[in-house]
Amino acid sequence: MSDGKQQIWTEEIGAKTSLFSVNLKEVWRYRDLLFMFVKRDFVTFYKQTILGPIWFFLQPILTTITYVIIFGKIAGISTDGIPRVAFYMSGVTIWNYFSEVLTNTSNVFVNNASIFGKVYFPRLIMPLSIVVSGLMKFGIQFMLFLTVVIYYSFIDVKIHPNLWVLATPVLILLMAGLALGLGMIFSSLTSKYKDLTFLLAFGIQLVMYATPVIYPTSLLSPGLKHIMNFNPLTGIFECFRYGYLGAGNFEPLMLVYSFILIFVILLIGVLIFNKVEKSFMDTV
Repeated sequence: MSDGKQQIWTEEIGAKTSLFSVNLKEVWRYRDLLFMFVKRDFVTFYKQTILGPIWFFLQPILTTITYVIIFGKIAGISTDGIPRVAFYMSGVTIWNYFSEVLTNTSNVFVNNASIFGKVYFPRLIMPLSIVVSGLMKFGIQFMLFLTVVIYYSFIDVKIHPNLWVLATPVLILLMAGLALGLGMIFSSLTSKYKDLTFLLAFGIQLVMYATPVIYPTSLLSPGLKHIMNFNPLTGIFECFRYGYLGAGNFEPLMLVYSFILIFVILLIGVLIFNKVEKSFMDTV
């Protein structure tokens, strides 16, 4: 029965009218849900483990030791005079964050189909929660890396931290943006083509070897070094090492290039994510 008065709604839930519409205000209103997902990821991952959050420390330590033995001792790859532990841990620390966010974001549709099909919330909350969750783990491993840097700074004159360490927040944002953008692109594809999940895992390993994670760029020929500079991660890794270890072939223009390319990738990722989220339940 109508009383002639028009009903006024405080909030209306409906489909986006434009591919370019990203309601950041709505995402902010659901920030509590974002942190709830972060807590869920943390608890779920370590609930059935014996060591729990200690794995945050063990994982980079064991990986660094493996790299020292295989690439340092056996393969004899140079680290430009930098202590091997510090060199490899600098690469492992930031690579772990990038690869984890990219991998988990690429499966966001498939892994959360049951939630998406029952409850409404801004879908962008889910990949953002993965970025924040990964940032917590990165923070713990980063403190371990800082301990190593401080230790070697006192006993080894070859490590020279400088003011470029202040660029760390920018480097983290760039890594998060690249992983988020690529992850959203692949999540849109894996919702239709599940085989891409396995292809992505293989591709991430290849990208690691195409990024100066386990070797300095000084080992490369001028031609290969020029090609590697097209990788947006190269400038991030070189800046990180240069800031904390005082080594590497870093130029500020490398970060400018990384910023421009990552911004484009992130924009494309958001647009594709917005398009697919409207119909993904028909394909998941």
